[in-house]
Amino acid sequence: SLHDAPPILKVFIEPENKEIKLTGKTKTVLGLLNKLNLRPTQALVIRNGQLLTPDRRLYPDDNIIIRPVISRG
Repeated sequence: SLHDAPPILKVFIEPENKEIKLTGKTKTVLGLLNKLNLRPTQALVIRNGQLLTPDRRLYPDDNIIIRPVISRG
């Protein structure tokens, strides 16, 4: 039934505008970055126009944008 479906977190990767869907096991911003093999210093995580710190919780119906930080060395 519908209620057995795991909650889905939608994540948009910029600038490619790639959408990925993660099941609800990903609970925090840090967990999400780990899944994507990114360190917190490498990407901005944005929800509803707000920048999220790595310790912030994520919720199943969130629309998350991940924007890599371009470091110029």
